[in-house]
Amino acid sequence: MSGLAIGSGFDDVLAAAQTGAPWALQRLYEDLAPVVTGYLRLRGAPEPDDTASEAFLSVFKGLGGFTGDEGAFRSWVFTIVHRRLLDDRRRRGRRPVTEPLGDEAIDAVAAVGGDVEADALQGLSSAWVVEVLGLLSVEQREVLLLRIVGDLAVDEVAAVLGKRPGAVRALQHRGLERLRRELPNRRVAAPDREA
Repeated sequence: MSGLAIGSGFDDVLAAAQTGAPWALQRLYEDLAPVVTGYLRLRGAPEPDDTASEAFLSVFKGLGGFTGDEGAFRSWVFTIVHRRLLDDRRRRGRRPVTEPLGDEAIDAVAAVGGDVEADALQGLSSAWVVEVLGLLSVEQREVLLLRIVGDLAVDEVAAVLGKRPGAVRALQHRGLERLRRELPNRRVAAPDREA
């Protein structure tokens, strides 16, 4: 995997972050927060930003005990994120179900404004990604999201999920094979654009 953003300066950033240097903590956060939030969103977290924030609080709290390179750091962060997601699901499972907003409230929020074309394209691409992910088993989805969105190596994904690397490779292979067979049949047409 090649998504290591900090690179050769990682050891210095980590050392500064472990002493509590705000710039270093911010650098670590800015490097991983978008990827973590994207992973949580694709995993169906009801409130991905909140779950990501809770995960980063745990990361920063435990930072003093971390040792390793940038790849090991990403793996460690995603282990914490994955556990936070599971904790959040268990906690929500024990809560009473609340009543969703009515159509009037949803229409009021939708009428606030913005770029309609961009919103529509974003909605189409989000819907397509959700549809494609729905083709996979839960385990295949976890593996592919950690490999692609999290940019983790097979061994790192295995550590996050508590599986053997061979099982991760098999899940990845079966998931990609399923997508290869199914994706030609699942296209989202882009809306016609007027020049």
